Amino acid sequence: NAARIVRALFEVALRKRWPAMTYRLLNLSKVIDKRLWGWANPLRQFSVLPPSVLAKLEEKNLSVDKMKDMRKDEIGHMLRHVHIGLKVKQCVHQIPSITMEAAIQPITRTVLRVRLNITPDFKWNDQVHGTVGEPWWIWVEDPTNDHIYHSEYFVIQKKQVIPKEAQQLVFTIPIFEPLPSQYYIRAVSDRWLGAEAVCIINFQHLILPERHPPHTELLDLQPLPVRALGCREYETLYKFTHFNPIQTQIFHTLYHTDCNVLLGAPTGSGKTVAAELAIFRIFNKYPTSKAVYIAPLKALVRERIEDWKVRIEEKLGKKIVELTGDVTPDMRAIAQADLIVTTPEKWDGVSRSWQNRSYVQKVAILIIDEIHLLGDERGPVLEVIVSRTNFISSHTEKPVRVVGLSTALANARDLADWLNINQMGLFNFRPSVRPVPLEVHIQGFPGQHYCPRMASMNKPAFQAIRSHSPAKPVLVFVSSRRQTRLTALELIAFLATEDDPKQWLKMDEREMNDVIVTVRDSNLKLTLAFGIGMHHAGLHERDRKTVEELFVNCKIQVLIATSTLAWGVNFPAHLVIVKGTEFYDGKTRRYVDYPITDVLQMMGRAGRPQFDDQGKAVILVHDIKKDFYKKFLYEPFPVESSLLEVLSDHLNAEIAAGTITSKQDAMDYITWTYFFRRLIMNPSYYNLDDVSHDTMNKFLSNLVEKSLIDLECSYCIEIGEDNRRIEPLTYGRIASYYYLKHQTVRMFKDRLKPECSVEELLSILSDAEEYADLPVRHNEDQMNSELAKHLPIEVNPHSFDSSHTKTHLLLQAHFSRAMLPCPDYATDTKTVLDQSIRICQAMLDVAANQGWLVTALNITSLVQMVIQGRWKHDSSLLTLPNVEQHHLHLFRKWNQGKRKHLCGGYQGPIECLPELIAVSEGKENIFASILDRDLQAVHITQAWNFLSHLPVIDVSLSIKGSWDDSSQEQNELPIPTLATDMRDDKKWIKLHADHEYVLQINLQSVQMRHHKGRQDSKAVAPRFPKAKDEGWFLILGEVDKKELIALKRVGYVRYRNAVSVAFYTPETPGKYIYTLYLMSDSYLGMDQQYDIYLNIKPPSISAQISTEVSEAVSHLTL
Repeated sequence: NAARIVRALFEVALRKRWPAMTYRLLNLSKVIDKRLWGWANPLRQFSVLPPSVLAKLEEKNLSVDKMKDMRKDEIGHMLRHVHIGLKVKQCVHQIPSITMEAAIQPITRTVLRVRLNITPDFKWNDQVHGTVGEPWWIWVEDPTNDHIYHSEYFVIQKKQVIPKEAQQLVFTIPIFEPLPSQYYIRAVSDRWLGAEAVCIINFQHLILPERHPPHTELLDLQPLPVRALGCREYETLYKFTHFNPIQTQIFHTLYHTDCNVLLGAPTGSGKTVAAELAIFRIFNKYPTSKAVYIAPLKALVRERIEDWKVRIEEKLGKKIVELTGDVTPDMRAIAQADLIVTTPEKWDGVSRSWQNRSYVQKVAILIIDEIHLLGDERGPVLEVIVSRTNFISSHTEKPVRVVGLSTALANARDLADWLNINQMGLFNFRPSVRPVPLEVHIQGFPGQHYCPRMASMNKPAFQAIRSHSPAKPVLVFVSSRRQTRLTALELIAFLATEDDPKQWLKMDEREMNDVIVTVRDSNLKLTLAFGIGMHHAGLHERDRKTVEELFVNCKIQVLIATSTLAWGVNFPAHLVIVKGTEFYDGKTRRYVDYPITDVLQMMGRAGRPQFDDQGKAVILVHDIKKDFYKKFLYEPFPVESSLLEVLSDHLNAEIAAGTITSKQDAMDYITWTYFFRRLIMNPSYYNLDDVSHDTMNKFLSNLVEKSLIDLECSYCIEIGEDNRRIEPLTYGRIASYYYLKHQTVRMFKDRLKPECSVEELLSILSDAEEYADLPVRHNEDQMNSELAKHLPIEVNPHSFDSSHTKTHLLLQAHFSRAMLPCPDYATDTKTVLDQSIRICQAMLDVAANQGWLVTALNITSLVQMVIQGRWKHDSSLLTLPNVEQHHLHLFRKWNQGKRKHLCGGYQGPIECLPELIAVSEGKENIFASILDRDLQAVHITQAWNFLSHLPVIDVSLSIKGSWDDSSQEQNELPIPTLATDMRDDKKWIKLHADHEYVLQINLQSVQMRHHKGRQDSKAVAPRFPKAKDEGWFLILGEVDKKELIALKRVGYVRYRNAVSVAFYTPETPGKYIYTLYLMSDSYLGMDQQYDIYLNIKPPSISAQISTEVSEAVSHLTL
């Protein structure tokens, strides 16, 4: 029993936060486990070394560190046993040891964030260490006050030890004034004696941030009636008669002035109404301008669009446009819109080239919702947008109003200074000013491991629902899709022991059964019957909508959701339970804490202004984090900038746009950012030692220097001879235009070759930096290795836990239409496909820039594969919906031996889509007759709809230029497109050498007959997750040299399109064959190619003078 008792005492000492006692008890428990005294040589833990050798080592009194530095023969000589030296040396290197480095960032004057990098420094041996990992204890102790401020248990895994990969732990600890001289971070192995490490945190150069200014007080005002808007149309949009206290206080500033506003107020205080007031001001005063509303998540954008489409578009007659990764309207729609609702990334991409986009210059107000997410990893984008907006308005001299909405902030003043907000526009209310007061209960739970700890929270969660909200709606937030299921099933088990197990179902059971029939998810069918809903991204869209409706209409009482729901939809509940505050982070492969803003957002969903006089929140946390949450849930959290990590990409965008042309410009650009404001206020957070003018200058110029060197290494920019001027290069422009990270373009430059196969291109696509964040969750490395067995292209077997490998597998599964191991993979595939097209388009630009014909053609094939979800080598007939491999014989067999007498029409077997189009002649009955043996009528109709939407394009070509020496005018010469004999002289077109000509390409759409009304430019792509416009790539190349001469993208061909491509003829006279490829960007098997035969004559002097091709053409060439 000794070991158990000592372990229990160790845990007690750790909870009491006594460092010396904790350390002694942990060592004592290892002494008992290993049956060794603590002062014995650590090598006694290895059974392979003979006792005589161990005795000699102890006699010599050598430490492990000393032995690490000795050579094996030295050890052998010292022990007078030559061969044993190697064995001892191996054992010394197998004792677990780690090195630690700590970086500290002050968050407020009382809280420090510590980033601890831990690198393993030992050799792994399965016989000694097992196959999983080595557990360690880490704690932060204050030697003067003898107290532990933070402790955690963590495991260094085998796969991290072998490559010596560093792990990062991030945690927060309190500090007190006067500052102590130092804290110690101590790491002690859970199993090995003599394996420990210490790292010192020094506070000598720490500068604490400024104290935060006080909050805005809520004034005791008479609630303002809606009549104050002074406009009947606006008044009818609101269901209430009076504004709430917060809205009343800010009404005048928002509706009657143009000054910038920052509103910090707790969730649920009606900030959307504030945004609407500012929008109405624009409609009243500047009706020709545009308003832009930026929300951080697509779900929030959708929610706003659904609400405003009805209220603002239908009732006020204003045009609203959604601009997100899923929905990209055409330029005309954007130009006509009065209100644009968008996500930060999309608006950043659009406003990058503001000089050429008049609608960006017409924006009069920018409303940024949840602006406190500035400190989040996506925050830099918000920072850049605002900095750019201020920059644009200083250039066009038209002020743009900025309105920021956020939760209560600690450092609102800094944010306000940066947004150019004076005292009149700054409203930062304290977190307690909620329309519905909130009662919070925080409960701590012991337990090292995540899953058992979550399981131990189920009963308390059930009891919380019974005591706090027996009949009112309850929201339970959990960290993962799997947890939603496990929690729901556990709650059902507790219900089963009650008198009325269906007490949470608030509708007739028969009605509920009708609903359940329509639900797809099997677990959801079970839980809904008990009045419990589940909500996460893995559910089908229809299921999610069903659950939302049931919960909002109080038909079910409990909704268990993943944390994203807190941001995405506004369903308040009476009680909110936050079950666990960590989530599994696929990138670092461990459980990490939610950002505090997320926890506040979840709590903010408690309390429904219409029904409750009080909301309740129960937060279930790991017991060691209880103090932290106690402190921060009531003390607002300051917002810091995270621009540093992605500064290079944003600098690149400004260099490509021409805003930054020198190092000085780059320095000036940084002074416009929020990062600069925070750097002055909290220098230690950003590793700056003091705030004197020189130090700042040096710090910023180093920063700029480092970013520019990164960009130069990525071939994005060129730094001039004088080391001051900066020129953008093609790769930098490509990265900025397609919104890619500079590392991705660097990888393209290094890995694309003149003749890349589709397989190589697929691997390059998967390795794009954009996919580094794709989550690889718990146990997904095993799922990946299973999935890989069913796919055609092999991947590196040691990398199944890498995001890039998972991306590669998901793309292959998409082409092979393979079964995915779980619903999460379907959502992940959508994420991967979302980004894939712009990455491929950028690859195509890189290949075209290098003049690589083979690679460029293969990239267009890859784009077609992604859109249609088939391999390039599959028959193009398989892109028809419902047509599978085993149906192909029907097409081959068609017309064998019959209908030979029917003249006209295509006769042979059908192998590809164009042949099928020719055969069916636009008649559905002919098409149906091929398939009716094996397919149902519904499926045939779906396939026919696809076929009849396919674009059939007629191409005619001509060349423009001057031939005659004397005449000055331009002539046009048609090119025969039908194949004729090589020896036929008529088709060799005579052109002068080294001379510019223009190839005129006329594309005409041959509509199939029954398409009278089809004006739809969208491609038919059932396997692709979002709408995509149909388009074409025109590639002019010379096959013999495998050289690409020109690339042109053409949009949807409605009736006809004329495209001109300028090219230079070769310098040496002779005969050349150029080929023009017309490649679809949406369909497999619809490509065309035409040969152009050129007979090049020696150059003529006067002709050269006369070919001044118009401006319009010259900027089209690549």
